[in-house]
Amino acid sequence: MKNQYHYATVSEALAILKSQGYTVDFNLTENNITCGTGKFSHDEFTVVDVYRYEGNTDPADEATVYAIASKTGVKGVLATGYGFSDEDISGDMLKKFKI
Repeated sequence: MKNQYHYATVSEALAILKSQGYTVDFNLTENNITCGTGKFSHDEFTVVDVYRYEGNTDPADEATVYAIASKTGVKGVLATGYGFSDEDISGDMLKKFKI
C-alpha cells in the first residue's frame, strides 16, 4: 500500500515537497503546465500527489497542491486556488488532474 501523507497547511506541504526535490513552480495554461525551464503538455508529466485544503467557513479559502514530475525529470508543484474552470484549461488537462 502506498503511504499517504497529510500536511496541516499549504505552506507545510510546499516546504516538504521542496525538500523532496519538487523545486520548480509550475503555472497552468490552457494546454500546458509551464515553468522557467519549459512547458509540458498533458502527456509529458505525471501528477505524483495531490493535497487538498478547505477553509473552515469560506469556500474561496480552498486550495490544492499538486506534486508534478515531467518525463524529462523536472519536478515541481502547482498550487491552485478554488479550482479549475473548464474555460481555463483543455479537456485533456482536466483529465490529467482528474477533475
